This record gives sequence, C-alpha cells and structure tokens, in this order.
Amino acid sequence: MIHEVTGDILKTRAQAIAHGVAPNDDFHTGLALSLREHAPALYKDFRHYCQSTHPKPGGLWTWAGADGRRIVNLFTQDGAEGHHGGKPGKASLQHVRHALKALRAEIAEQGITSLALPRLATGVGGLAWDDVRPLVHEHLADAGIPVFVYVTYRAGEVADERL
Repeated sequence: MIHEVTGDILKTRAQAIAHGVAPNDDFHTGLALSLREHAPALYKDFRHYCQSTHPKPGGLWTWAGADGRRIVNLFTQDGAEGHHGGKPGKASLQHVRHALKALRAEIAEQGITSLALPRLATGVGGLAWDDVRPLVHEHLADAGIPVFVYVTYRAGEVADERL
C-alpha cells in the first residue's frame, strides 16, 4: 500500500529508508548527504562495499544502523566518476526498474515491515517523477507493507504516516 506524504524523510517512523545512489557515489548532495551527516558509519561502510564488490546499476546494498533502521541504497544511477567517488552519473528508468525489483525481493527476504522513499531518481538522477512514479507503484504497491513516498520535502516536518 503506497501513501504519498509531505515532510522530512529523516523523521520517518518507517523501518527502512530507500534512496537512489550511484556506485561509488560520494554522498555530497540531496538525501544521500543528509543520510551521510545523520549516520557517518553508513557512508564509511558504503565506500568499503563499493571498493570491495564494484556494484553495478540496478542492484542495491542495505545498511543497518545500531537503532535497527535500515538504509537501502538503490543503484539507480550510472557509476560515479573514478573509484573514489566523484560526480554521480544520471539515472535511467531501466536502472530504477531493476533496483525496485531488487528492493521488492529485499523486503521479503529481510522482513522489512515499512518503507519510506523520496521521489526516487528525480534529483541528482535527473528523471521525471511522472516517469518514475508508475514503476514505484508497479513494484511496491502490493508489497504487503506500508510504503511512504515523500513527494514533497519539508525540513524538520514529521509526515502523516497514519494508516
């Protein structure tokens, strides 16, 4: 069940936050930067993961914080320039489609009970929400958990996530 909400995704009560990144992303802009500032260990572990596994667009990598919150890094964009980060590449609908399919499997495998995500791949990724939104609904609408899509960002505001 998908619920479109307004607020600050970092204030979500969802068990997991999913967001789009590029392999070797430097987490210097958008939600990735906010997550890096909020959980510095996430970025350190992400760098290690990318250097050791060389992920490809269309996959994902999940990080679990000490508080039990999971951050699902969806590789929706082409790789960042260089092995030590740089400007992330652009997203593609094909990468988003594959990443959402992987996310759907991750929800089932990991027993994720609720999920929050932004307008995926529309910021740094450069895609139009009108093109991405149907993919989110196709892959997550019947996932059996509440999915909160933060369509409008408002800093510090708690979204209405009541079901």
